[in-house]
Amino acid sequence: MPGLHPGTEGSAGDTSRTIEVDGETFALRANGFGGTDYTWLSGPDPGYGFGVSPTADLSPDEHARNIRGFLGMVDPGTGHIADD
Repeated sequence: MPGLHPGTEGSAGDTSRTIEVDGETFALRANGFGGTDYTWLSGPDPGYGFGVSPTADLSPDEHARNIRGFLGMVDPGTGHIADD
C-alpha cells in the first residue's frame, strides 16, 4: 500500500508496519481493543505515541489523518501533548 511498508524487528515491539507522514515516522500495531497503537519513531521521546479505536480496515490516508491530528496537538517546544 502506498505510504506503508513492513516494519522491522525491534522498532516497536510487535510492529506490523510503519508509515511516514509529513516527514515523521510512526509504527502501527494492532492493539487488543480492535484499534491501532501509533508509536512516534522519529519523535523526541522514544515510545511516545497514541492509540485509536476502532480502526478496522483503515486506509493509509485514514491512518495519516489520525497521525496529523496527533501531531497538530503536540507542543513543538516539548514534543508532547500538553496536559489539561
